Amino acid sequence: MGKKSSILTEWLTPVQANCLYESAPDEETGKKKLYMKGIFIQGAVKNHNDRIYPVQEIRKAVDSVTDKLKNEFTICGEADHPEELTINLQRVSHMITEMWMDGNNGMGKLQVLETPMGNIIKVLIDSGVRLGVSSRGVGNVNDNGIVSDYELLTVDIVSNSSAPNAYPKPVYESRLAKRGRIISDLAEAVSHDPKARKHLHKELLDWINKL
Repeated sequence: MGKKSSILTEWLTPVQANCLYESAPDEETGKKKLYMKGIFIQGAVKNHNDRIYPVQEIRKAVDSVTDKLKNEFTICGEADHPEELTINLQRVSHMITEMWMDGNNGMGKLQVLETPMGNIIKVLIDSGVRLGVSSRGVGNVNDNGIVSDYELLTVDIVSNSSAPNAYPKPVYESRLAKRGRIISDLAEAVSHDPKARKHLHKELLDWINKL
């Protein structure tokens, strides 16, 4: 009987990911693009999920992503971290533009897109919120927590908590239900109405303060 691959998600706080924000003008339009750059996944250390990714597994995953990007394959990511492997296009906030190795770690760079969720990410960053990243992939884990046959599917943008269970689900969902539609509508409007950014900023801060 063959091994059954598991969904593997690993959270990195802003301190762990050491994410830097960059803004660069588009060569064609001159409009500024927002980027995040830092550690996407750590190798050869036991993480908070008690898993260890050997460096060769990280390198193989990084090489795979690099090959896909060279072949013009788009790798999108989402705001927050879903439980499934499928990318939900309605929640896409960014796309990975580069990955490379630095010592034991898989480094990367992503571009924040002008989607509703991408605009929320931009407003949070503009407001001084430090964000982390979370890798999403599949692989096998033995009894010692060693990961093998690892495939990195994408990297998502997450809040600064390295413990997903720190957010009580009922509270989060009730807050999202009350303000989610307003925030989503404003995020959509930002692309078309510069004044909407101001109102989106206010709605997000009010929502965060009430969580």
